[in-house]
Amino acid sequence: MILNIGKEVSAMQRMTTRQLKDRYKEVFGETCRSNHKQWLIKRIAWRIQANEEGDLSERARRRAMELANDADLRMKAPIKKKQSLAPEGRKVTGAIPLNHDSRLPMPGTMITREYKGRILQVTVLPVGFEHEGEIYQSLSAVAKAITGSHTSGFLFFRLNGKGGRK
Repeated sequence: MILNIGKEVSAMQRMTTRQLKDRYKEVFGETCRSNHKQWLIKRIAWRIQANEEGDLSERARRRAMELANDADLRMKAPIKKKQSLAPEGRKVTGAIPLNHDSRLPMPGTMITREYKGRILQVTVLPVGFEHEGEIYQSLSAVAKAITGSHTSGFLFFRLNGKGGRK
């Protein structure tokens, strides 16, 4: 069986906390006291992935424990200094050439929209769009999969500056 973790997570997001706790017990073999839905989803997804692809070897576990025992623990995160790509005292200006449709957000951006009481999330990929573990070639294809009828993806996700339909 090929694991599609995106579909698994999408299915778990539609579950109630009670159903997630039951799934946790099924996957881990023990009950969970937490009622935090996102935490449950992350832990269950991690365990499903570990069961499917294999967990850490005993040697890797021992090494991790050695590193954890030797590590200096910080009480506060270090302060980040502003980093500049330009050398000291120089300013870099100019356009970065991109083969990218200017109407779309940059790859890696998550487009979020509420539709019929559900929060829809679509990730912009370098080539295509990902929604609930499936890859689509266009925003219109995503909109059609959601609504069941052909709709302009730009209009549906309100990327054209207009309101769109609910």
